[in-house]
Amino acid sequence: MPSPRLSLPPLPSLVLAMLSIQGGAAFAKSLFPALGPAGTTALRVGLAAALLFAVFRPSLRSLTRADWAAIVPYGAALGLMNLTFYASLKYLPLGLAVTFEFVGPLVLSLVLSRRALDFVWVALAALGIVLIAPHGGEGSLSLPGVALALGAGALWAGYIVVGGAVARRVPGTTGVVAGMIVAAAVALPFGAVQGGQGLLAHPQLLLAGLAVAVLSSALPYTLEMRALRTIPTRVFGVLMSLEPALAALSGLLFLGERLTSLQVAALLCVVVASAGISLTGRSAHAEPGPVG
Repeated sequence: MPSPRLSLPPLPSLVLAMLSIQGGAAFAKSLFPALGPAGTTALRVGLAAALLFAVFRPSLRSLTRADWAAIVPYGAALGLMNLTFYASLKYLPLGLAVTFEFVGPLVLSLVLSRRALDFVWVALAALGIVLIAPHGGEGSLSLPGVALALGAGALWAGYIVVGGAVARRVPGTTGVVAGMIVAAAVALPFGAVQGGQGLLAHPQLLLAGLAVAVLSSALPYTLEMRALRTIPTRVFGVLMSLEPALAALSGLLFLGERLTSLQVAALLCVVVASAGISLTGRSAHAEPGPVG
């Protein structure tokens, strides 16, 4: 008789996955002085691709040319999204970068749903963005950082769209792991230029990069996949809406990044808007993936 395996219930698994992603992002930001955002991204994505390949053992030889035609845009969007998001962290606190990034999936939800109520949720998110948008003066947010985070959100929306095509063509984890390999190929040239010298000078950073890869990709993706087998996608979407709040908490605990009361209020607007769309409409970001 097989012995029962210990496993977390689905809801704690999702919370742990989100904490892992945001903790990994905070840890990754601490590597910027040595590797830069692009170098850190390349190290994280490259090692995550290797880890996911080792864990899931995908049959890449079985993929057809048509499969790769769907996978390559998916992986490219994933790689560029990570590069852009990590670049935004150079200018913005983690919680605010994630808040701006969430605009992409929210707008995509509106486009896909076109329900009147969803316009209310997007208007609430827009209010949050207006509250924290750069207005000039002392203490204002960096405009390049905001632009990069919004760009990461647009790439996230694109990743969701092309990821749906991959999921329909390539069942299981093979398409996701193949996409992660493509993402690594996209990120590595940028990372080599910005962080190659730092990695050669400090090879021990490979261990730090491995920790980031586990925290930001391998562990949360595995937990999310397991949780989605037993909970509705809508519940998944509502819980994922907590990401900006958890990112702000990670930024405070691990990086000492404090948000103003206005910024916290704006973040909560985006969290509520995202949860509202997940509950009342068609959620565009309630799917697992090695992102963030």
